[in-house]
Amino acid sequence: MNAARTRSTPAIDPARAKQKRRSWWLKQLHTWHWISAAISLIGMLLFSVTGITLNHAADIPTKPVVARSQAALPESLLDELRVVAKQAVDDGATPAMPEAAADWLVKALDIHVAGHAVEWSAEEVYVSLPRPGGDAWINVDLATGEVERETTDRGVISYLNDLHKGRHTGFAWSVFLDAFAVACLLFSLTGLWLLHLHSKGRKLTWPLVGFGMLVPVVVALIFIH
Repeated sequence: MNAARTRSTPAIDPARAKQKRRSWWLKQLHTWHWISAAISLIGMLLFSVTGITLNHAADIPTKPVVARSQAALPESLLDELRVVAKQAVDDGATPAMPEAAADWLVKALDIHVAGHAVEWSAEEVYVSLPRPGGDAWINVDLATGEVERETTDRGVISYLNDLHKGRHTGFAWSVFLDAFAVACLLFSLTGLWLLHLHSKGRKLTWPLVGFGMLVPVVVALIFIH
């Protein structure tokens, strides 16, 4: 009989295994780093520029443009508003603008009041319509049915600054800001990990990171009171 052949399991080289793990992590981190960078790139550019414009808002001249217009509310809609206003005043409630009146305002004055709070009184109906980069409001005189509209436009820079602050931007922009913040967080954390993996060959890595952390702390402690 032939002697049975035995095969010995090759020894695992710890250094090679460590290098493979490092290569795998580098690949994953580079992938997520560039994906998060691509997603957040335009947003970071916007927020970087508006960070400067917000910091120097007092030095940037603005010239608000105010526009006014008027219209006459149809009698049938005016009667409905009078009924709603009386009930709101009696009950101390703040109902929304009736759908028919809201649709008419869109067609007649190109202004959207749906979803905005309405101030009711026995004499008038008032709706404040703040928006990024400006303001607007409408007022309905319940005695005459006259509708007055005023809009204020403070320009592109003011608009972008308000986007930066999330001021009067609505639900969709709020969701975008959350998603953008998550992308920036992923970009920063993967960048930090990549710094860690490459730090052995780059001696200035941690001194520069420490400097970047130290500067805002020192400025805040010494110059902000």
